Amino acid sequence: MASEWRETTVGEFCPFLYGKNLPSEKRRPGSVPVVSSAGISGCHDEAFVKTKGIVIGRKGTVGSLTYCDKPFWPIDTAFFIKEDPALRDLRFTYYLLKTLNLSDMNSDSAVPGLNRENAHARIICVPPRPEQKAIAKILSDLDDKIELNRKMNATLEQIARALFKSWFVDFDPVRAKLDGKQPAGMDKKTADLFPGKFQDSSFGPIPQGWRACTLDDIAQNCSITFDFRRKPEVIFINTGDVLDGDFLHSKRITHVGLPGQAKKSIRPDDILFSEIRPANKRYAYVDFDSSDYVVSTKFMIIRGSKEIHPRLLYRILTAKETLDEFQVQAESRSGTFPQITFDSISHLPIVLPPMEVQEAFQKTVGSLDAQIQLNKQQSHTLVNLRDSLLPNLLSGEVRVGGNRV
Repeated sequence: MASEWRETTVGEFCPFLYGKNLPSEKRRPGSVPVVSSAGISGCHDEAFVKTKGIVIGRKGTVGSLTYCDKPFWPIDTAFFIKEDPALRDLRFTYYLLKTLNLSDMNSDSAVPGLNRENAHARIICVPPRPEQKAIAKILSDLDDKIELNRKMNATLEQIARALFKSWFVDFDPVRAKLDGKQPAGMDKKTADLFPGKFQDSSFGPIPQGWRACTLDDIAQNCSITFDFRRKPEVIFINTGDVLDGDFLHSKRITHVGLPGQAKKSIRPDDILFSEIRPANKRYAYVDFDSSDYVVSTKFMIIRGSKEIHPRLLYRILTAKETLDEFQVQAESRSGTFPQITFDSISHLPIVLPPMEVQEAFQKTVGSLDAQIQLNKQQSHTLVNLRDSLLPNLLSGEVRVGGNRV
């Protein structure tokens, strides 16, 4: 360790203050974030901490960290650290705490909680403030780019879903032609694929030539057992390992000792959909070689027929209106958890356009999907880079110039 780094303790460098010691006056609605162990949990009209700070989970999500870049009110079940530029760089402090495994410093009480004395006693080494700032700049630049990619993907997905709603829910191109107008933002070749009138169906008026059907007419729930004899190592995906379209890991492990629910195989264009609590968005689309993947029996593996483009089926199943309906069905079921099965959702109504319209839609949104995927891949690379740099920078094994900003 370089001589200018100094040994100290967490309690000396960044003491944890108790949220439970804050004044108890009534909180009124406002714009100041109220921060709990799980992050922002509401808003208030007044900030207790008038500067930036860090909120640390004391109860509930033990050891969780929330960086607050503006005044805030820490909740009484959390610890917090105030900004003090004369003593420490706050962003460096945030990254330092991420390396300390605070979640393991349990109080051993009936209700899990972070033991402040254990945390305060932890010995750490910290560099001078200029180097703290330089380290924090490197790591925060990576985090900022990851967050920018996330926001960009959210915007791109909003555009794609708005177009989906326009074409396949509101039938805007058909209504425009019915009124003698050219569909907005659509070239003539694509507009010609849409009819200029509606027909009656069991779902009400639908575009002429389109088909009223249900989910089980054009998709099935596949359950093909994975052949472990082919693969000495596998990637096991449980329901908590996917979220809102993303696979959260790709770690290879031997199949010895896998849980009993690790049974199902998947293939490209399959849709993984958790049976538990649909509103939690534990679903994903398989758009890669998945021959090494084995998934939990708690997933439905929904596979479309040749009548529907798999990407279109995925958008139908993950539309907000669909998820809301699935959640209602899950909560109406008696059982330990709100749960759906393929049988319970098989009667989902679907207005099926001709394949030419489906392919035109996918061509239109394909560039959006490609950019979303590119951003995800870049973010995955940046996360790996950040996580590998973090312990090396915070231990002093990798040095940065203290005059960098």
